[in-house]
Order: sequence, then structure tokens, then C-alpha cells
Amino acid sequence: MALSLADEKKALTDLMSRTTLEVTPGGAAKVDDFSQIVRAECTIYVTFLPGSDFVDTLNTVRRLKTEGFNPVPHFAARSIVSAEILEQNLQALQNEGITEGLLIGGGVDQPLGEFSASIDVLNTGLFESYGFKKMGLAGHPEGSPDIPEHECTLAIQKKNDYAKNSSMELYLATQFVFEAAPVLSWERKIRQQGNRLPIYVGIPGLATIKTLIKHATHCGVGPSMRMLTRNPMNMLRLTLKDSFLGPYINAPSSDPSGLLRDLVAGLAADPNCLIERCHLYPLGGLKKSADWMYKVQDGKFEFANQKFTTYD
Repeated sequence: MALSLADEKKALTDLMSRTTLEVTPGGAAKVDDFSQIVRAECTIYVTFLPGSDFVDTLNTVRRLKTEGFNPVPHFAARSIVSAEILEQNLQALQNEGITEGLLIGGGVDQPLGEFSASIDVLNTGLFESYGFKKMGLAGHPEGSPDIPEHECTLAIQKKNDYAKNSSMELYLATQFVFEAAPVLSWERKIRQQGNRLPIYVGIPGLATIKTLIKHATHCGVGPSMRMLTRNPMNMLRLTLKDSFLGPYINAPSSDPSGLLRDLVAGLAADPNCLIERCHLYPLGGLKKSADWMYKVQDGKFEFANQKFTTYD
């Protein structure tokens, strides 16, 4: 049965009330005062990008913790040089009171140390030893450009097996998607294969179509990217924006409202669905995405066709 508009609005505000954000260390350095953008105690993931120094992630975590937020550091398995270095970083994070992290394989071709996959890092037991209570692990609703599908399936099985004997609460965090159908289908498939880990779905923040396509291509986002190119007017404006008419053309943009409406409809239709919350990737800028997120949390939106629009 379809949700009434009132029930759908409540479902959307409830889902968005649990939404998390993220920031790069470089992006954080450009923010003078996070309290002017993000509400107190918000969970903010801090990325670790290939080729960067974990010290930058650690310093950003310290700053966010001091300013009253809940920072969640990223760890990239194939970029960890050694268990000893990992242990030093975990000790520093424990000193800051950090008890949650996000562990991914990492986008480098050759491991820099002894770890080839996130499960290898988990098997050291170091996260539990240094007081971590919660850990996000990568999920790939549309596959991964670096990992064959059968290996993705096996990885989820291994993560579930690990969770059975770990003191940590584990969950799957996905890359951002542009459509609900692929992630809902993927969730059903891995649940049938035995997955019992809750899922945090990545959604893109407010950004231009050009920015979204750039990030989607880089991150290997699959079929759902067609949502960006389906509107011929958007594609025409995108083409004209790169022409001599560019200064006179408003760049086409997108928001995840349609995705979210389809997502809550899917959750309502399947009470056993393991999707618990969303993670907002602020691809078009942290302030713009956070402002939009809080309007949805506060119910300041109205339905329009298959999407919704926010208001002040």
C-alpha cells in the first residue's frame, strides 16, 4: 500500500534525521566555524584519500571533536603501511575518545603494506583493542570498478562472519547512488545471500550535473548515473554551459529528493529491508548540502511531481 503524503513526509524527516555528512581534510581547512554550518553533535565522516597523510585526517578529527561533533575517520586498508603504524594511529584516536570508524579497501592498485582488503585489517583485532565500538565497511550496490562481482559477494559474507564474533557493531556503507531501485534490489539480493548487517545508503548532495557526473565517473557509480542524463533539457544546458554562451546559461543541477521519495516507498513496502539511514556526500559544497538536509529534517519541504522542494 502506498504511503499517504503525511506518512511519507514523516518517513522522509525520520530518515533524514539520522543522516550523516562527510568532509575532506582539505575541505575542513577552508571552514572557519563548523557550528555555522552543521548542528551540534552531528556525525561527520573524515576522509582519507589515496596519497594523503593520515595525520591530516587525525588533525581534522581532533578539531571536529573539540568543536562538539562526532567525527568518524576513514581507514583505507591498502594504504596502511603496517600494523604498527595503524596501531599508532588508533592509539591517537583512542586518546581523542573516538570509537567509530569507516574501513574501506582503498583506491590504490598495489597495497602499500601487508593489507589487501578491509577484512585483513579487521582480523588484526586492533580496532577492538583500541576501544572501537562501531565500524562501517564498504558495500557496492552497483559493483566496483576494482573488484569483480563474485569477490564483492564473498567480501560481504566474510564481513558478516566477522561480525558474529566481534564486539563492534558493523554496518555496510555504500557509495552514492542516483536511483533507489538499484540499491533496493542489491539489498534484497545480499539479504537473501545471508547479509544481516545494517546498511547506510550514500546519497549525493546538491550539485551541478557536471559535478555529479565527474564524481560518479571517478567513483565507478553504475546504471543509476542515467538519472543525470535522462533529462534532455539538462543535457542541452550542460552543453551550452561549456560553449561561448556559458556566461548566460544557468548550470543544470540536481538534488536527491526523487531518490529519497523512492527510497522511503521501498522501505515501506519491505519492512525487513536492512537500510537504516543515509549518508550525504556534499559534492556541491558542505554548506549547501547541510542547509538542504536540515530543511528536510525540519519538514520544510513540499511535494512537487515525483520530487519535493524545500523552503525557508
